[in-house]
Amino acid sequence: MSPLKKIPFIFSDNRWVVPNRELEGIRLTSLFDISLDDFSSYEHDQVIDQSAYGAHILLDMQKEVLEQEDYQLLSMREALAVLSFEEFQHLAKAWQYAIFLRTHRYCGQCGDAMQKVQWEMAMHCYTCGHRSYPRVSPCIIVSIRKDDKILLAQGVRHQRAGFFSTLAGFVESGESLEQAVHREVKEEVGIEVKNIEYFGSQAWPFPHSIMVGYLADYAGGDLVLDKKEILSADWFDIDALPKIPPKLSIAGLLIEETLKRIQQLE
Repeated sequence: MSPLKKIPFIFSDNRWVVPNRELEGIRLTSLFDISLDDFSSYEHDQVIDQSAYGAHILLDMQKEVLEQEDYQLLSMREALAVLSFEEFQHLAKAWQYAIFLRTHRYCGQCGDAMQKVQWEMAMHCYTCGHRSYPRVSPCIIVSIRKDDKILLAQGVRHQRAGFFSTLAGFVESGESLEQAVHREVKEEVGIEVKNIEYFGSQAWPFPHSIMVGYLADYAGGDLVLDKKEILSADWFDIDALPKIPPKLSIAGLLIEETLKRIQQLE
């Protein structure tokens, strides 16, 4: 059996290193064109994963900026726009591992240096026995329908991009995902929801989240916005939508599904 090809995931200054070519042509198979000899001065981590593409190798240059004409740097959001869903999942995993290894060099319990565990993705402190694993922060994201309209909001962090999207927020300790949906909706726009239905999930490496998507129906209340989080929100007719996220994100997919369901009512 021939050995798996090495597919290097290289990060420089918080961006992804890829061969210098048109963005539309960037795929994970493009990484086969990367010569690890070009990065021989950097330490390559062990195989972090395996897939149909090959053996995934992690190389994190951290804050050092790459200066090679044969390569270019993409932000994670730029990568999201050009990769398939499956390909982006592999990139997201590599990036989240890089973040984990950066932030767990020292033990959070006793302060001593931690060592990389060889048989799993973990860091271990041999002084006190504390072991850490990559952090994954669950977030809920929900699309809400009221008769033939959809609720869309512009968050403070989306002001520059100018688009309206679904509501989202982190799950708090001690609550279920569904409880988080009710709480976040109530906190951000002041209304109640019902008929909460699981839709799907998406790894969201900004920097280490998992977005858990739901569909819901309006149950009552008036829109009262949390101005620290939400700049504007309203019920929109499907034929008069503001600028919304692309379908490559789970927000875009949730909006698309809600619009389909509204159309089925007509």
